Amino acid sequence: MAAFTLNINGRDHMVEVSPEMPLLWALRDVLGLTGTKYGCGMQQCGACTVHIDGEARTSCRTTVGSIGNSKITTIEGISPEGFNAVQAAWIAEDVPQCGYCQTGQIMAATGLLAKYPNPTDDDIDREMARNICRCGTYDRIRRAIHRAAESIEP
Repeated sequence: MAAFTLNINGRDHMVEVSPEMPLLWALRDVLGLTGTKYGCGMQQCGACTVHIDGEARTSCRTTVGSIGNSKITTIEGISPEGFNAVQAAWIAEDVPQCGYCQTGQIMAATGLLAKYPNPTDDDIDREMARNICRCGTYDRIRRAIHRAAESIEP
């Protein structure tokens, strides 16, 4: 066990865990931030996507010991004031079906729009490929990303 200070959603959190513990479990089991979901545990589905220093990354294989001074943003911290443009577009396009993958999808889409403020379908397909939706709502996801891009001020 070791003590770590994790900056999550703009606040420092002290945790005492193994350096090899996946960030996902520190978020969910230690800190009670259950918005980040466990999907496959192998970086294949994207359900556990968070932002680390602004970049969308899976948390199931990212160890607490590898975080260092990085800033982590989870779905709980993506829009402290209410819904952000991506979340609003998700609602407008009625994206979720079962909803399980949606926090990871939203985190990946937010990261995508930070890199590509006006993404093409190819940009969306490439950047969102690591996020699996078992219900197959990919067309709605693409529409929501385009809608969010249109509503974000440059």
